[in-house]
Amino acid sequence: MKRTHLLALVLIALAVAAIVATLADAGTYVGFEQAESSPGSVVTVIGTLDLGGEMHYDAHKGLFTFYAFDKNGVRRKVVLNQPKPTDFERSEEITMKGRAHEGDFVATEILMKCPSKYEDEAQVGGEPAKASL
Repeated sequence: MKRTHLLALVLIALAVAAIVATLADAGTYVGFEQAESSPGSVVTVIGTLDLGGEMHYDAHKGLFTFYAFDKNGVRRKVVLNQPKPTDFERSEEITMKGRAHEGDFVATEILMKCPSKYEDEAQVGGEPAKASL
């Protein structure tokens, strides 16, 4: 077999491995209960912040805890080893990637869907409201 053919096969194998790794990481969205039924597995949960629940940030440990509801209405404590995100209380939806651990959900990363700063503009017909002098 020629070196170019061998090199081409290796590149194709690497491309296939990269695609498989990406698809395996994509996963599906689950609720807190499904996350608990597959301990140790990294899953993605979409939910909303429990505004009535306690939020606590320990700056010494770099640990932020809060309570959230998943799409099924199940409430769990979420532990995040990062500082509290800016405007966290204003988030409409939270996407949490992590795993269930001892009744809590330990998130490795979160993404927030916040209200658009352009909401007022959309209500006025797509144009910014003008201030009167």
